[in-house]
Amino acid sequence: MLKQNEISNIKAIKTRHILTFFQYLFAIVFTLIIVFPFYWMIITSLKTSEELLRPVPTLWPLKFQWKNYIDVFKMAPFGQYILNTIVMTVGVMTLQIVIGSFAAYGFSKGKFPGRDILFIVVLGALMVPIQVTFVPIYVMIAKLNWINTFAGLIVPNAVSAYTIFMLRQTFKSVDDAFIEAAQLEGLGRIGIIFRILIPLCKPTMLTVTIITFIDSWNAYFWPKIATTTPLRRTIALGVYELKRSYAGLETMNQNQIMAGAVITVIPIIILFILLQKYILTGFSKVASK
Repeated sequence: MLKQNEISNIKAIKTRHILTFFQYLFAIVFTLIIVFPFYWMIITSLKTSEELLRPVPTLWPLKFQWKNYIDVFKMAPFGQYILNTIVMTVGVMTLQIVIGSFAAYGFSKGKFPGRDILFIVVLGALMVPIQVTFVPIYVMIAKLNWINTFAGLIVPNAVSAYTIFMLRQTFKSVDDAFIEAAQLEGLGRIGIIFRILIPLCKPTMLTVTIITFIDSWNAYFWPKIATTTPLRRTIALGVYELKRSYAGLETMNQNQIMAGAVITVIPIIILFILLQKYILTGFSKVASK
């Protein structure tokens, strides 16, 4: 009987080891599938135009062409695009977080008739894509003479239903005793939001801030509509501007295009690596509600 139990234990251990092996194998395979496009983008940005014309693609640059990154700034005003993107991203982030915090406080801690119905209306906005509403928004922006201005890029994106939803769910998890104690100390609503709720909900605040940063940094559709000159174009439009051929070549200049794409994604990758712990914590807190 003892031997039979030992045999069963050995079989169970072997089965567990096999399952663990396949888990690691699948994890490695899926990781490679996800990482390979980024790898291909980077190595392509370092290749020469002649190497791109080869019939068989190379998995490693034969000669590193760091000049491609310099050419990006010569082919288009990429410095201006980056500056425009930073200004737009900071403006959108600031407005969405401030307005979202106020709205989330009202929907989570406020007591007024029709609160839940209004929140459902806000959630309904999540299902409406910008392609449906951009015509009336564009007409309003044009009448205000905000075409090719930072106001035209920032104000239409000042409110995010997703940010309101995320913050409302997190604010609801904060015990009302904290708010009552703050009110006894003489804090008003703004003080409660910025000195009580936001510090207690830091992971979610960081999560929505990062998501807003990524969405604004990668924005293409609205900046394309709201700008007609390079003066206010963003970095996503800048990458598109690189999509042109050199005279005498039969192929597009993918190396410069990929170099521009690398410049575009570097801030997002760095931000995600540094703050991924807070992102996961923020999502888990919202999911628990």
